[in-house]
Amino acid sequence: MLRRHLSSGLLIEWALAGLILLSIVRTLWFLFTYMYLPAPFFYEPGDVHGDWFNTAFWAHNPDGAFDTWTTLYPPLSFVILRVLSISKCYPRVREFEPSPGYAARDCDWVGQISIYGFWILGVVLMYLALRKMDARRAIPRTICIGLGWPMLNGVERGNLVLIAFPFFVLAVMPILKSARARWIFAAMAINLKVYLIAPFLTQLFMRRWRWVESVLVATVVIYLGSYAVFGAGTLGEIVRNLTAWSAISITNPLDFWPATTYQGLSSLLESKEEVFPALLTLGSRPIEVLPPAIAVLLRTTQALLLLAMVATWLRPEVITRYRIYLLGMLFALITTEGGGYTPVFWIALVLTERWQGIGPRFAIVCCYILGCSYDIPISNLATLERYSYIFDRPVIVEMDLTVWPLLRPLVIQLIAIALALSTIGTVWRDVRHQGWADRWRFRHDAPILPWVRRPGEQAAG
Repeated sequence: MLRRHLSSGLLIEWALAGLILLSIVRTLWFLFTYMYLPAPFFYEPGDVHGDWFNTAFWAHNPDGAFDTWTTLYPPLSFVILRVLSISKCYPRVREFEPSPGYAARDCDWVGQISIYGFWILGVVLMYLALRKMDARRAIPRTICIGLGWPMLNGVERGNLVLIAFPFFVLAVMPILKSARARWIFAAMAINLKVYLIAPFLTQLFMRRWRWVESVLVATVVIYLGSYAVFGAGTLGEIVRNLTAWSAISITNPLDFWPATTYQGLSSLLESKEEVFPALLTLGSRPIEVLPPAIAVLLRTTQALLLLAMVATWLRPEVITRYRIYLLGMLFALITTEGGGYTPVFWIALVLTERWQGIGPRFAIVCCYILGCSYDIPISNLATLERYSYIFDRPVIVEMDLTVWPLLRPLVIQLIAIALALSTIGTVWRDVRHQGWADRWRFRHDAPILPWVRRPGEQAAG
């Protein structure tokens, strides 16, 4: 029995889930001892739930959301938060108030309940989906996604990923039978987090033409409806803010505590200011070599992901829909920095993988490791007095350079490489078995092109 569980990886997954729980215990001990959350959580202890309540403020004061605040959120975000908040808690303040939503945190109890309510909803939905796939692994994998650091980082920030995640799960996981309902939830997820359009577009490689068309139509309809309700957030404003955000140069090493890409590190290394003394001790040669090495790694990973998607187009029947969702999501999130909470989407997709093959096993293990709420300090950057929102008092905060910002992007790209190679290998084995002559075969539900079908064949759904 023990040997069977080891071979299936079940005990390994339970052990790794136990590490996540132990890291939470350690985090709670640190919180109640020092009265602030340690790395890799956000370094400002007074900013807890800041993403939610600042967004809610602009939901009730829409005039400056896209100009003054330069938000990246589409209008649907503000429409939802206007409903999930108490309007009297958000009076108009000075136009350039840096964090106007902070004052509402103790007043807006609807917002507080909503943060934890959506967290619980997402975890429950993910458990139901995982139980359908493999009941034996449902609990440890739910621990990984629901209590892992990316999700807890979203809770601490009060980020709208908490709303987008259950919509995403309902759209892609085997919970709903209605295709129309899934199109709507997919469209709502995209209207909350724009980068979520990437995994849905990759369904083109599965030749699911009608699915992609329907999701895009629903996305446009929901965008127009939410824009009409909110009264702000034109497509031009959203694109302008996204472009400006991508061009921002990070000069504070603490800002990439939750980093999932090397964009922040590259920005620091290329900066002419000596803002990163802990790395400057490496000497000039490593500092010169690291940026091109990071660029080569990124381009290699992107190329392998694209190659895996093309391979999927050749043999869509041997690759699961979850895998192609996953490849698209990884491509989007290794290309643009989204924050420490964004891995909740692709981790959920990785956890749909079977414990088979080197690539999927490696990816699953890495997801559990990334889920641990623990970091190792390398060097102290500053010791400052800060306000702790949780304990409502000033505290002394140790701000350190830590290990995970330097390793997390590498681990994520290694996951992407492992799954891309696994996909290419699966397609190659099928080609060797079936032969290239069979590459133009048609399936009833997946024609090779939307305009090419056998006589009498129905459109793909």
